Amino acid sequence: MCAPPRPDRTEPPIGTLSPPVAHNAAAGVLRSYRLGRPSGIRPVTEGLLNRGYRITTGSGRYFLKCYVDRATASRSAITAQHRATIDLHALGLPTPPPLPTPDGRTVTAYGGRLFALYPWVEGGHRHGTELAPVQSAELGALLGRLHGALGEVCAPVRQPAGHATADPAETVRLVAELRKRAARYEPYGPFDALAEQRLAERLDLLARHRHRRPPAESAPPTGWTHGDFHGLNLLYRGEQLTAVLDWDKLGVRPQAEEAVRAATLIFNDRESGVLDLVRVRRYSQSYRAATATTAAQLAAAVHRVWWERLNDLWMLQWRYQRGDHRADPLFPAAAGQLAWWCQEYEQVLDAFTN
Repeated sequence: MCAPPRPDRTEPPIGTLSPPVAHNAAAGVLRSYRLGRPSGIRPVTEGLLNRGYRITTGSGRYFLKCYVDRATASRSAITAQHRATIDLHALGLPTPPPLPTPDGRTVTAYGGRLFALYPWVEGGHRHGTELAPVQSAELGALLGRLHGALGEVCAPVRQPAGHATADPAETVRLVAELRKRAARYEPYGPFDALAEQRLAERLDLLARHRHRRPPAESAPPTGWTHGDFHGLNLLYRGEQLTAVLDWDKLGVRPQAEEAVRAATLIFNDRESGVLDLVRVRRYSQSYRAATATTAAQLAAAVHRVWWERLNDLWMLQWRYQRGDHRADPLFPAAAGQLAWWCQEYEQVLDAFTN
C-alpha cells in the first residue's frame, strides 16, 4: 500500500552532510548491507531536497540516499514509497527498487537520519527541448502507464468532492509582503530588482484574471501520482529513458494535473520559460492515449495548473521568508512562463487538448 497523501509544500532540508560525516554515515549504513567500507564517496549535486551520494565499494557502485526533508522523512512514509517502486519495477516500469538489508529492511537509520541504498544506474538528465518529438510522445505514454500502474499497486482511491484552489485575495496580501522584503533586501541586486518587477506584474495579472478562479469541483479525477515528475527525476542512457527517480512526494492528487504540471517543467525554454508546444502536443496526445483522460478533463487540468501558477510564489518565499536561495535560479524562467502563458492561454490549451 502506498503512503498517505500529504501537502506538496515541504520544509527546507537540514543541509548537506560534511565530507567526514558523509563518509562515516556511508560506512555505518553499508555495514547493515554487509558491503564493506566504501572506497569512494561523491555527493550527487542535483535536486533541492534530500541528499544523495555515489558510493563505490569492492562489490560495486551504489546510490546512497539520505532523507533530510522533514515533511517526508518518516520511516513509514519511506517504506511505503519503497513498496510502490518495488511493485512498479515488477510490472516492468523503470523505477529502480531499493536494496534490502539481509533482514529485508529497505530503510536504515544512522546518526539520527534515515537512508536507503540503490544500485547505481548509469545515465544523465536531458532537458525536454532536447528530446525528439517521438521521445516526447514516449514520455507522455510512460507517465500514463505509471498512473495506471499506481492504481494497481496502491490503495484504492475514493474520489473527493473537489480540490480547493488558491484564493487570490491571499495571494495579493502575500505579494505585498514580498515586495516590501525585496525592496529592503541587503545586498540588493539584479535578482531583487527582477523580483520587484515580477511581483508588480503579478498584481496586474491577478487583477485581470481573478474572476477565472476554478471551483473546487472542477478538478479532474484523483489518483496516485509521482508528485515531482520533472527532468531532474528522469534518467536517460543515450536516447533511452532508464529510470524515474525520487518518489518522495508520492501521493493522491488529480492525475491530469500532474501531466500538465510535468510538461510545463520539462518542455520549457530554460531562460524564457516559453513552452515548446510541438513537443507538448505529442506528449499530451500520448498521455491521453495511455489513460482514460478526456480532452475536457485535460482542459480542466490546464486551467487549474495555470491558476495554481498565477497564485504560487514559493520561490520568492524561500528567498525572502526563509533565507533559502536554492530556488533563485528557477525564478526568472518560471515568472517568464507565467506571463507568456497568460498571453497565450488558448494556444497552450489547444496543445494539451487537440
